[in-house]
Amino acid sequence: MITESLNMSVGSVFTIMTEDLKKKKLCARFVPHTLTTEQKEHRIASSEDLIAAADEDPNFLKTIVTGDESWCLEYDPETKCQSSEWTSPGKGRPMKVRASKSKTKTMLLVFFDSRGFIHHEFLRQGSTVTAENQQSDEEIQSLMDCGTSLDLRSMYLA
Repeated sequence: MITESLNMSVGSVFTIMTEDLKKKKLCARFVPHTLTTEQKEHRIASSEDLIAAADEDPNFLKTIVTGDESWCLEYDPETKCQSSEWTSPGKGRPMKVRASKSKTKTMLLVFFDSRGFIHHEFLRQGSTVTAENQQSDEEIQSLMDCGTSLDLRSMYLA
């Protein structure tokens, strides 16, 4: 790009950029998304609440069953070479949000507790997770107390 716009050789541009301007080419670090200030503050407050509860009751963390959902997308991301940029000395690695070019996706649901992984499942596109399909806290606690592996399939397929 630079070589064509300045009508210079690759070697000359490289010498000017690295030796004269003291720049170096760094690959971007991919991040899944960027958070707003409000989202960051909410995460900090939630973390502080959890730490306080754990300080009051050492068994608190053992009572938590949590889950997460994530879309697994088929995409064609930029390679590291394609995403590299010239940066000045002392400047950090550039970040780019990873973009997806594909509309093919599957939702991954994962559930775990303090002892580790409980269950995972891939949902077909078009399936939804609804509150009506979730088990109660008492039912989940009962299963945890018995050491039973949770079969959550019937709880969240709509």
